[in-house]
Amino acid sequence: MSSEKTKIKDYLPMFVMAGIIIIVQITALLLATPMYDNEMVAFDDPESTANSILYILIILIFTFLLLVAIKRQMQWVIQLTILLAVGATMYYVFYALLSLTGISSVGNNITSITVAAGLTILLYKFPEWYVINVIGLIIGAGASAIFGISLSIMPVVVLLVLLAIYDAISVYKTKHMIDLAEGVMDLRLPILFVIPKHPGYSFIEDSFKKEKGKEREAFFMGLGDAIIPTILVVSANFFLVQKDPTISSLGFISYPALGAMIGTIIGFAALSILVMKGKPQAGLPFMNSGVILGYIAGVLASGAGTPFY
Repeated sequence: MSSEKTKIKDYLPMFVMAGIIIIVQITALLLATPMYDNEMVAFDDPESTANSILYILIILIFTFLLLVAIKRQMQWVIQLTILLAVGATMYYVFYALLSLTGISSVGNNITSITVAAGLTILLYKFPEWYVINVIGLIIGAGASAIFGISLSIMPVVVLLVLLAIYDAISVYKTKHMIDLAEGVMDLRLPILFVIPKHPGYSFIEDSFKKEKGKEREAFFMGLGDAIIPTILVVSANFFLVQKDPTISSLGFISYPALGAMIGTIIGFAALSILVMKGKPQAGLPFMNSGVILGYIAGVLASGAGTPFY
């Protein structure tokens, strides 16, 4: 009985992480329409697969620059860049939400800038784990919604396959993603979600150095593991319904999007089982495989025809 309770307690953070992923996905779905109405799209042609290649190139260049900055001890450059990106994403999220209230454009701009700047300053001054998580939820949902309404199904699937391959290579082969994560952790930025293992945990005081024989005090999940699969969830809901308004749905979620959400969680569950065995894993091969298979199942269940177009 005691060992069974220990197992449940050990897996509790994974259930919390799964809940965070679901919250990101539902929030992104709700943000999709107001963001589209406010023309917050990343690409002019959502059907072009070239957008996926461009996305990958941007990631590669950005990763290279971050690694160079870490090697040259220029952490302030990383911190400034990410904080500006965080502030900008939060501005888009708040502007999209406030546009639903009928507020004037000037009033919306002032309010959105003020709130986004305030939260960014809070993050810089007090990067405790719950502040990191809340802001991570906001920017995770916002980024997912923006790219979800900017890329139709086929470009997203191509993007997810390429990113899964890249993630596997960078974690298992070159290991530069592990170096990047370790180099950025000390900056206490919302590039990950933090789930404490005990109530007294402080992300600010955590040294992140795992002593021999001791476990880390918290579980960490990269923000990208929540954002990348969610892009397909949003795209499936947005573009398939736009193509066929009669497609089967449950409220504001179409069956293809719901299938993608369920697939994401199944992929995360498979990932969690391996992670709990103590070996670091690349998240996207599991998450992206799950979301793509779940999406296909959702399309078949809805009778929408071919999954890819």
